[in-house]
Amino acid sequence: MNQTLFHLAFPITDIVQAKAYYVDGLGCIPGRENKHALILNLYGHQLVAHLTKEKLEPQRGIYPRHFGIIFTSEHDWKDLLQRAQQKELVFREEAKHRFPDSPLEHRTFFLEDPFYNLMEYKYYRYPEAVFGGSDYVSIGDTPA
Repeated sequence: MNQTLFHLAFPITDIVQAKAYYVDGLGCIPGRENKHALILNLYGHQLVAHLTKEKLEPQRGIYPRHFGIIFTSEHDWKDLLQRAQQKELVFREEAKHRFPDSPLEHRTFFLEDPFYNLMEYKYYRYPEAVFGGSDYVSIGDTPA
């Protein structure tokens, strides 16, 4: 393994439901599993869904807490969008085009899992905008 991987742990309240959503819905590859947690491969990155007895509640909006993937191929982004639509996953925000005709131009959509975890999936037209573009101040959507 020669690349650095991202790891994210997040709460769930049901292993079977999490597996159905992430494996059958999103297409994650399942890894180890026990009665307390499930490891998932999301595009080569490690997600760990940990069982909690705490009451989970939805966020009011998409900020400040969410996680996701930035695709390097618009085709891959569109493929996941189509899969999410076909699997009737819950869209917290439908697909949209942000900052068109600017160096920050990108496509995005947000999904919400059954445990209120929010995931954003993006594709940037100009890869340098992922970390660059410091001459610009736009980040995400303007709060309402």
